[in-house]
Amino acid sequence: MCLAVPSRIVSIEDATAVVDVSGAQRTISLLLMEENVNIGDYVLVHAGFAIQKVQQEYAEETLELIEKWAGAEERPP
Repeated sequence: MCLAVPSRIVSIEDATAVVDVSGAQRTISLLLMEENVNIGDYVLVHAGFAIQKVQQEYAEETLELIEKWAGAEERPP
């Protein structure tokens, strides 16, 4: 399964950005972005590339769902 994770941009330099997801930061590429992004914007990140800018509300809701899913107790088969 592939998953694109909403991430908040914390810095930009040339065609790369540092993004934050729940306190974890990593450097990603902006080369696939068709629109301009700024510090504070949320983007979907897949395989180290920002692929789409998303609204803050969507990003926060999605991250909340991911956190709930990751913390869910295992259910018996």
